[in-house]
Amino acid sequence: MKNESEKGKALRSRIYELVKEYYEAEHIKAPYKEGDPIPYGGRIYDEKELIGLVGASLDFWLTAGQETDKFEKDFASFLGVKHCSLMNSGSSANLLAFMALTSPKLDEKRILPGDEVITVAAGFPTTVTPIIQYGAVPVFVDVSLPTYNIDTDALEKALGGRTKAVMLAHTLGNPFNVKKVKEFCAEHGLWLVEDNCDALGSRYCLEGKWAYTGTFGDIATSSFYPPHHMTMGEGGAVYTDNAELHRIVASLRDWGRDCFCPSGRDNSCGRRFTQKFGELPLGYDHKYVYSHFGYNLKATDLQAAVGCAQLEKLPRFIEARAKNWNFLKEELKKHGADKYLILPEKERDSEPSWFGFMLTVKESAPFTRDDLVAGLESNKIQTRMLFAGNLIKHPCFDEMRKSGKGFRAAGSLANTDRIMNRSFWVGVYPGMCEEKLAKIAAVIKDYVKR
Repeated sequence: MKNESEKGKALRSRIYELVKEYYEAEHIKAPYKEGDPIPYGGRIYDEKELIGLVGASLDFWLTAGQETDKFEKDFASFLGVKHCSLMNSGSSANLLAFMALTSPKLDEKRILPGDEVITVAAGFPTTVTPIIQYGAVPVFVDVSLPTYNIDTDALEKALGGRTKAVMLAHTLGNPFNVKKVKEFCAEHGLWLVEDNCDALGSRYCLEGKWAYTGTFGDIATSSFYPPHHMTMGEGGAVYTDNAELHRIVASLRDWGRDCFCPSGRDNSCGRRFTQKFGELPLGYDHKYVYSHFGYNLKATDLQAAVGCAQLEKLPRFIEARAKNWNFLKEELKKHGADKYLILPEKERDSEPSWFGFMLTVKESAPFTRDDLVAGLESNKIQTRMLFAGNLIKHPCFDEMRKSGKGFRAAGSLANTDRIMNRSFWVGVYPGMCEEKLAKIAAVIKDYVKR
């Protein structure tokens, strides 16, 4: 905290020591023992996150402030992008990343109601929700197994006269075919939005150069919900190399205002009372000029302080996820589980930062996905579906399905339905020890053998 007294500094130091003691007394978990639940994901932290959280509370700057500034700078540096905006969730990040492309400031490149956006139905709904909320039209393309990403051979079939963008997630940390998607977008002048919420730390090699996913599109998003690669409890980020898109996102996040002064500061530009906007009188206070219909979606410094501590751990989180995924793959393949199960494969030219381990029960198997999931859950092993499975078959699409308006499917979604009926995943998060992973593998192997 700025201008902290000597007494305050001494008290803060004592408080931090007590926080560390409290962490050691109350937060360190006992080692895994047979019969303990095995979750699909969870928070991995130590005393540094607690100290950061308490430190931010002592400063009592409860909105976005210096911790937020630090996180945005450090997170952008980690990814290798120029601009980052922290916000309250990954869903908000997807909303603002898409809404930025609808801004009047983009002139003829802006997405308008009725314009089409190519995406997939096999994923999480908040990749698609912003498209529908704005009045644009999602065009759904099927996916490929065993990568569970968009079937890039179907992109041309999805293209229409009003196609303006492609908005895709890297499924469970597995990068989609960046090369083909980028080439398609470049050829047709389309925006590319990367939903990177499940893939933080994944890398892809394009034209001989490795880079993190989230850096290939025009704009990208991350989520910091507890099961994700790093957490703030709640939180998300939008990042881009495009300065104009960054300004638009910041405006949308901060009530839609035109002013870019940070909270608690006035007149950074020196022109607060001298400019003309729209039909407002000359010199109207720039702090209260609104260039967009926006929201207040900022995160707090308390969340950002946790994020700063988590970011230091991210490289080893990424390494652990890859190690755990490889362990499961090797164990299941070695013992013949692929007789009845489709085992996942990483995308070519990629190094995934895995969010989960996908499995699909083959049609030839003498059991169903639900049978195997029940067997795992009865052994206290958490499982998850590939989120919506096929989003357009959910109740939220009932009215659009009945009317035949508001979305379209480009060809068959056969693999999407296959995933809905026959696929699930188990966790590979850094909290998995070898004993937990061996238990997961053993239950699956025994079930297949039996």
